[in-house]
Amino acid sequence: MIKIYAPASIGNINVGFDTLGISLSRIDKGILGDFVSIYSSKKFILINKGYFLDDLPKKSNENIIFHCWLKFCNKIGKKIPLKIILEKNIPVASGLGSSACSIVAFLKAINLFCNNPLNDNDLLQLMGESEGFLSGKIHYDNIAPCLLGGMKLVLVTDKNKLIIQNIPFFKNWFWVIAYPGIKLSTYCSRQILPNLYKKSIFIKQNQYLASFIHACHTQQEILASKLMQDFIAEPYRKSLIPDFEKISLIAKKFGALNYGISGSGPTLFSIFNNLNFAQNMVNWLKKNYLKNNKGFVYICIINKIGTQIMETK
Repeated sequence: MIKIYAPASIGNINVGFDTLGISLSRIDKGILGDFVSIYSSKKFILINKGYFLDDLPKKSNENIIFHCWLKFCNKIGKKIPLKIILEKNIPVASGLGSSACSIVAFLKAINLFCNNPLNDNDLLQLMGESEGFLSGKIHYDNIAPCLLGGMKLVLVTDKNKLIIQNIPFFKNWFWVIAYPGIKLSTYCSRQILPNLYKKSIFIKQNQYLASFIHACHTQQEILASKLMQDFIAEPYRKSLIPDFEKISLIAKKFGALNYGISGSGPTLFSIFNNLNFAQNMVNWLKKNYLKNNKGFVYICIINKIGTQIMETK
């Protein structure tokens, strides 16, 4: 038996569309991620549990875990019968790397269960392919930080080789995340983006991303926060987010260094370097942004560990 925990994550973080992401931990030590447990079995069995159980498909063969299992078995050339328990603690289509949590936890678990037939690069690529199965586009900005922790910049070369860079982060930053309780699929959020952009937009985005990375390495906190701008996705996706402009103004009022859409939304994040200011933002969001009892607001820091082995027998 093997049990794995994979944490939630924020992709893009405004300035790094499809390339930059962070792993999250709640400061109150509560769970913000998925657990996957696997056991020997005579056939494939998938059992779903967790607070967001109802978000998952009713049929096992429609669950991303099933597709990951098929991909892994095809990769190593044999079928591995397993009993799998997925504890779903991250809402689906929330912008918090929900699919990455399940994908990373399961593939890490089955690879370990089979004595690691896939090396780290092959395993990461398989995780990215599985993520692309859902969103329609392979991207690693949730996968890499979910697996490895921290803030990660992920580049994919023309030979499909992954280059993953650790980016220094600001340890005094508190990330307030607010999930309203409604779904917004990554696929739909990608569909709203234009097929073509002006060259000036890409130049500007690249300038900001390069400068942000430099500011992180040189620990220029204020400069880094100002450079977290999104010229590619936010101008289009903000129309899908309830009261985005209003919440942006409130975040500024409460002293946020910056704010934005977590991944493809509808979760929003705002960054503070003062815990009291962050708590004020939490209190306002709980009263004004949550749409139902499935919604939540947490203060987080960057998770330096990533995916963890919780139990082996």
